[in-house]
Amino acid sequence: MARTVRDSFKAGKPTFSFEFFPPKTPEDYRLLWTTIRELESLRPDFVSVTYGAGGATRDRTIEITERIATDTTLLPVAHLTAVGHSIAEIRAIVGRLADAGISNVLALRGDPPGDPLGEWVPHPEGLSYAGDLVSLLRAHGDFTVGVAAFPYKHPRSESIEQDTLRFVEKCRRGADYAITQMFFEPEPYLRLRDRVAAAGCDVPIIAGLMPVTNMGIINRSEQFSGAPFPAELGARFAKIAEDPKAVRELGIEEASKLAHRMISEGVPGIHFYTLNRSRATREVWANLMPAMVSD
Repeated sequence: MARTVRDSFKAGKPTFSFEFFPPKTPEDYRLLWTTIRELESLRPDFVSVTYGAGGATRDRTIEITERIATDTTLLPVAHLTAVGHSIAEIRAIVGRLADAGISNVLALRGDPPGDPLGEWVPHPEGLSYAGDLVSLLRAHGDFTVGVAAFPYKHPRSESIEQDTLRFVEKCRRGADYAITQMFFEPEPYLRLRDRVAAAGCDVPIIAGLMPVTNMGIINRSEQFSGAPFPAELGARFAKIAEDPKAVRELGIEEASKLAHRMISEGVPGIHFYTLNRSRATREVWANLMPAMVSD
């Protein structure tokens, strides 16, 4: 298995990866590790562990990432944000990651604590942009660095054009790849890829997907993706909203179709947002296998 995300792209086929978040309770912790063990058998190229707003789960993120590295066959990627940290604190965290043998990091500016869409206030001795965090990581070790990409543009970007320029700047500072915020139809990703390529940037952009397994995901889609849920698809779910089983079945079907489309469009990888549960992801994965074998 490749030991960096950078290496995984050399295989010449789409990467597959999963994202987890640090648990809050002992029961959540058990659920997470059950999910990790169930998904480990699928042999993903890497898995990532998120970092709570304001660094709220910093220690747990590092702990879980380190345990994945030592107790499983999986390749872990640690999320790192600039929210609420001075540069000195960020350097200390980077050192701790390096000491734990973690060399794959997803560099994010991060959301304000409490309200992801609230006003961004940088730490007075901290960093203001994800690109600054990429540069810091590049200066402090041989990290493979990923960044976020926004198919619908970042909620705080004034325009698509500004958002594209900021993304390209992150890449030019040393990002090896990007993972998109989740999207539910192909066009936003394809337009993003075209914009970035037109700007002269060829950094691989992995497609971030999540199956809709309940109506709550649709209701929170703007928080997840930065844009409202697609209206036409939302109307199809609304017709069956009172039937949870039908909602879930449609969600798996649509996620599988979208993943197939992304593979046919030549994406460098697909990243599944799991919500720390494996069943829906495994079902979509199983639906993809015939296409992957034929390829």
